[in-house]
Amino acid sequence: MATKDSRAKIEAIFQMCEAHMHAAYLETLASTIQDKLVTPKVFQFHCMSQARATVQHIVLPEGDDERVVRAAVQLAQRGLATITMMGEFQKTQAMAQRLGISLDGVNLLNPATADKTPHYIMQLYECRKSKGMTMEKAAELIKDANYFGTMMMYCGDADGMVSGACHTTADTMRPALQIIKTAPGSALVSSVFFMLLPDQVYVYGDCAINVDPDAQALANIAVSSAATASAFGIKPRVALISYASASSTDSTTIKMSEGAKLAKEMAPGVPIEGPMQFDTAVDESVAALKMAGKHSEVAGRANVCIFPDLNAGNNTYKAVQQASGCIAMGPIMQGLRKPVNDLSRGCTVDDIVNTVVLTAIQALQAKEA
Repeated sequence: MATKDSRAKIEAIFQMCEAHMHAAYLETLASTIQDKLVTPKVFQFHCMSQARATVQHIVLPEGDDERVVRAAVQLAQRGLATITMMGEFQKTQAMAQRLGISLDGVNLLNPATADKTPHYIMQLYECRKSKGMTMEKAAELIKDANYFGTMMMYCGDADGMVSGACHTTADTMRPALQIIKTAPGSALVSSVFFMLLPDQVYVYGDCAINVDPDAQALANIAVSSAATASAFGIKPRVALISYASASSTDSTTIKMSEGAKLAKEMAPGVPIEGPMQFDTAVDESVAALKMAGKHSEVAGRANVCIFPDLNAGNNTYKAVQQASGCIAMGPIMQGLRKPVNDLSRGCTVDDIVNTVVLTAIQALQAKEA
């Protein structure tokens, strides 16, 4: 019997299901989800299918973490991504042997001995010399696995990176913000979580990056989050969330109102409304009472929720996750030229697998942009 802790049996079940599912039928079903409520199972299948169809090269800098090693093996075995994992060969191999898993299919890379290290040092110097970078400082920074992974992406040797299992968000994102920078047309980097509630997937932003965004930043976050939702098969209906309605003169509510107006100007084809209380945004019965007599494309049907600041966003996603027991996939970063995503230091193996899959899809989208 397989229990939730039977990792080998669970992996065997995954592989058998993937080998024997009627993939063509399921993919046809998944392709119709734009106009329907996107359930967690359909969302996850759609993401896995996309990742497997166009395998991307993802870097995992934290090869000395047991969870990362287990996730790397799963990803390689299931054909979800080409994985390069950093670490010292002997230590990583010893860990895998102790865990009873094989690293076949996983590329191992030690930045201290890699052939391209001198090239990355030079490229890092050239990229940042206007900011005071020296060759000596570049040589020191490249010892940091997050800088090394970022330089792999910058030089075209990898498509995306996932880190944060044992690094802070700042440590993970700083190299990307300095080197990869924002994509054309993106004014700032922000983040979303995919909240896999029992009957529907929601998108919450920004829950990890921007501490106190102004109206223009909120508009950018709303438009980016709508684009992210659409890219992952969710037809976006965006609500800018506030504790009060549009009639309030509170500064936060005014900010959300201005943000909604700017967002609608930036993306006129996307249903975007606000400010709106959370229950009004997501519950049709509440919306019918509070919005009586008013036409709204969003009220009661919102699936993308934009919060006024990091305090509200981060606490809301955690409260929903803890209260409902749902899967929270993220944070997924938006607005970079190439995708770099940050893990929670409390992440599970499944969290890492899911984040790599989403990163792979973002990498493909970046190439197609």
